Amino acid sequence: MTRPHIPPQLTQTLEDWLRHQSALRGISGNTRDAYQRDLLGFFGFLTEHFGNGFGLRTLRRLSTTDMRAWMGHERRRGVQPRSLARSLSAVKSFYRWLSERDAFDATPVLSVRAPRFKNSLPRPLDIQGAQAVLNEVANQTSEEWVTARDVAVVTLLYGCGLRISEALGLRGSDVPLTESLRIKGKGGKERLVPVLPAAQEAVATYAKLCPFRLSNDEPLFRGVRGGALSARQIQKVMQVTRQQLGLPATATPHALRHSFATHLLTAGGDLRAIQELLGHASLSTTQAYTAVDTAHLLEVYRKSHPKA
Repeated sequence: MTRPHIPPQLTQTLEDWLRHQSALRGISGNTRDAYQRDLLGFFGFLTEHFGNGFGLRTLRRLSTTDMRAWMGHERRRGVQPRSLARSLSAVKSFYRWLSERDAFDATPVLSVRAPRFKNSLPRPLDIQGAQAVLNEVANQTSEEWVTARDVAVVTLLYGCGLRISEALGLRGSDVPLTESLRIKGKGGKERLVPVLPAAQEAVATYAKLCPFRLSNDEPLFRGVRGGALSARQIQKVMQVTRQQLGLPATATPHALRHSFATHLLTAGGDLRAIQELLGHASLSTTQAYTAVDTAHLLEVYRKSHPKA
């Protein structure tokens, strides 16, 4: 579908907001791209909704009815409630900034309620499944240094609970890994993550075998041509691994981070400590893992209790 032409003034206003978000909140490149897609889609709808007269002035006069028309349009074209709620959040964030900058009342936009959706629980691997993944990743390629690289990345995801972007964001200056690693997560928030000997060893093995010079200011993990390793490559490694092990499609790189948190909680880890390790801004995000642990216990109960 061809995107309607968006007035240059709006495009520039959007760029100004994105720069503000990057400077004030330190949003990641992926978050910036998502915000841009959400707002361009919103502007595209409004351009068709209002016709040639749509511009910044119209944007300031948007009504609740206009917002409902946009949300209805999104649902009719198959956008799921969770995705629509995310897009609405981006639109509201933009409007808060714009209304402060241009001094107008943004209540009609800010008062719109997000669609309800059911939060899905994280789907971690069990301990045996996580260990099987680590073992199987080592069998994916005949190139020794590539194998060592993939094992190192996957070990960091499961052994340290890193996001894939955080693992791939490590630089040459981070090697050799010590007993703790300073990670810059979402929103530029920094945290200290303990590093297990297994992760230290896996990264050290990769660094020793890597055929490219690992300069301090360059990416630690490299692709086969020497450029920065992409998240897509690790996703492919996990895809092949789960197929070979017969694991569900939910066994993704991010599932290893979920597994890290769930296994810590099962072993008696403190919820707030796990929150710090994961870099969650809100404890409620971490509390999802207590539901996972409870669900697992109930499953075991149903399978083993004689009266279940």
